[in-house]
Amino acid sequence: MKKDKTHIHWYPGHIAKAERKLKEQLSLVDAVIEVLDARIPLSSGYDNIAGLLKDKPRLILFNKSDLADKAKLKAFAQKIEKESGFPVILSDAKNSKDLNQIVKKAVELSEPRIQAIMQKGLLRRPARVMVVGMPNVGKSSIINKLTRSSKTKIGAKAGVTRQQQWVRINPQLDLLDTPGIIPMKQDDQNRAQKLAFVNSVSENAYSNEIVAEELLKLLSEKYPQIVKDYYKLDNDISLIDIAIARNWIKTGGEADLERTAIYILRDFREGKIGKFVLDDIEE
Repeated sequence: MKKDKTHIHWYPGHIAKAERKLKEQLSLVDAVIEVLDARIPLSSGYDNIAGLLKDKPRLILFNKSDLADKAKLKAFAQKIEKESGFPVILSDAKNSKDLNQIVKKAVELSEPRIQAIMQKGLLRRPARVMVVGMPNVGKSSIINKLTRSSKTKIGAKAGVTRQQQWVRINPQLDLLDTPGIIPMKQDDQNRAQKLAFVNSVSENAYSNEIVAEELLKLLSEKYPQIVKDYYKLDNDISLIDIAIARNWIKTGGEADLERTAIYILRDFREGKIGKFVLDDIEE
């Protein structure tokens, strides 16, 4: 049967397996660092994150903030901080200026659980945290940033049935080095498209032309002049107009839409077109 390339697919079995793994890991940590893509701070999150994490406090990182519209992003940060009750930090994997702030907040969020352990007569230990997030939001880059000065493995924890690898960030903080994965069901295709825009979905799950055309539609609603200026367009913003403007023409004079789509998606993901936030704060 021919695959429907207008629909972006996930697989329920993978979702269930990832959630089980995440819940197993949660029992080992005091707090969670949730990584979101700053360009889609709502669409890159998990709908029931509070229910999934239960009583675990979390630090929310808007990663890739260097690629996002800063004014809109700050408004999102204020709103999410107010509604969740947890701190939000704008992060950028390309530099480490926020490193101390991330570590400090992670330790602060872990303190209530550590105090509870000490009240039972146990000695103080470092805070234990894990990193969760959708594919390609930058979990690995955050983990790499946190571990850049120390890659000391401290092995399995007492009482843990299966061996888990930990990394000591500093004397106050241990990081579980297997990042949790938060998948998302595919019933919201608008959200699925946004995840495809930022490369959080396997390229096998969608058509480049369809996704690039949808990206252009959204950008033409929110940031039309930025797109027109970058691609030197006078009026319409579409695959065919950009193909003609860039002279991406196949033999015979037909616009090369596949090539154009690939370049548009690459330009967007690398921040070449401009800095954007594609979600609406009203959502």
